Amino acid sequence: MDYLPVFLNITDQVCLVVGGSDVAYRKCRFLVKAGARIRLVGLEIDESLKAFLEQHSCSWQERAYESSDLDGCVLVVASTCVEEVNRQIHADAVKRNLPVNVVDQPDLCTFIFPSVIDRNPITVAISSGGQSPVLARLLRARLETLIPANYGKLTAMAGKFRDKVKQAYETVNERRYFWEKVLQGPVAELVFNNRQAEAEQLFEATLANESGKPVIGEVYLVGAGPGDPDLLTFKALRLMQQADVVLYDRLVSEPILELVRKDATMMYVGKQKSDHAVPQDQINQTLVDYAKQGLRVLRLKGGDPFIFGRGGEEMETLAAQGVNFQVVPGITAASGCAAYAGIPLTHRDHALSVRFLTGHMKDGYIDMNWAELMDPGQTLVFYMGLTGTSHICEQLISHGRAADTPVAVIEKGTTNEQRVIVSTLEQLPELIVSCAVKAPSLTIVGQVVTLHKTLDWFQTQSDSTSG
Repeated sequence: MDYLPVFLNITDQVCLVVGGSDVAYRKCRFLVKAGARIRLVGLEIDESLKAFLEQHSCSWQERAYESSDLDGCVLVVASTCVEEVNRQIHADAVKRNLPVNVVDQPDLCTFIFPSVIDRNPITVAISSGGQSPVLARLLRARLETLIPANYGKLTAMAGKFRDKVKQAYETVNERRYFWEKVLQGPVAELVFNNRQAEAEQLFEATLANESGKPVIGEVYLVGAGPGDPDLLTFKALRLMQQADVVLYDRLVSEPILELVRKDATMMYVGKQKSDHAVPQDQINQTLVDYAKQGLRVLRLKGGDPFIFGRGGEEMETLAAQGVNFQVVPGITAASGCAAYAGIPLTHRDHALSVRFLTGHMKDGYIDMNWAELMDPGQTLVFYMGLTGTSHICEQLISHGRAADTPVAVIEKGTTNEQRVIVSTLEQLPELIVSCAVKAPSLTIVGQVVTLHKTLDWFQTQSDSTSG
């Protein structure tokens, strides 16, 4: 994060604007809307800007900037076309510890103007850190279509009833649950349709009906997918943003964790080779314990909860102890990573079936019926197989798979660090070492791998190596 997003209260505060062009006009309109008192100086001031300043009883003088213009100001905007003047304004403002924005010169800004969605009192600010204001505006335009125009009225109504809700519910969690139910239901829809009186009546009835009911906890078993946050389902994202407690795995990427509700309690329960941070039985019981406290508990797993994710064991424990739960499937690593690497898991000319297998080793061996894996028309996908790569390749070759069978190892699939290593069963173990491949990775065995270079739409961001 290059800038700290904050909202300043500048009501009735003096803000200095230096410049008289249409750019200064836009900044003045922005500041006046926030309640500021404008002081403007500029060598040449546009007539439209003068009219605006007079309309809003703002102070302006048609002259050169002087450092004394900063006296009594809380914020400074420089929009002159003279580089030397802009730098002087920046230097003077910094000396006085005043926030300063020099238009189109990010290096001279201690704050920047975001692109704003105004649903007063709700305000959404979007910033590109000064790198691409056009992109920020495009994003704002997209969000404008998702936020109803009457969102501000809904906020005002919530403020009106805030004290009543506080009296009806003792704890913060109880109040939050009530508000989430109301603000995402029929009451909100009535407000959005300008039926304010009906909305308030329904709000009162809902509060009277719900008040005093015990809050029941719940567990969400959610698949976070293979790494790219854009692959999350809408339901997964919604539950991530309302959970009170989050138990997450090692394979859940940082961009996905950033989407979790900011004040949720975060618990790392990841596992890696020879290092289980929290035993599975303890994870199961922790889910139960938090839910029985009336909390909403998110169990966030890389990929899909039910494909080598032990979600079934957690679900059994929850069901046995009478805890409500929901299961949200995620895109499993096999389909996500293969798609981003341009490798179809089945293809009419190469493979008519696919098998998902675990490459987890125990005592240096993978207990598997290798003879069932010899069909050259079957794609094999090994999860957690990096450590056992040599053993997997040796067993497949010794049981009848051709030594030159194409193989791909996908490292950090679907992320910006994705790397695809393409080789053969015979050569792969050596290539894994020479390329220093690291977990998380996925291994795909079969003729479909030959399509990687032809179909890899992700290859501009991945480092592909052939051996």
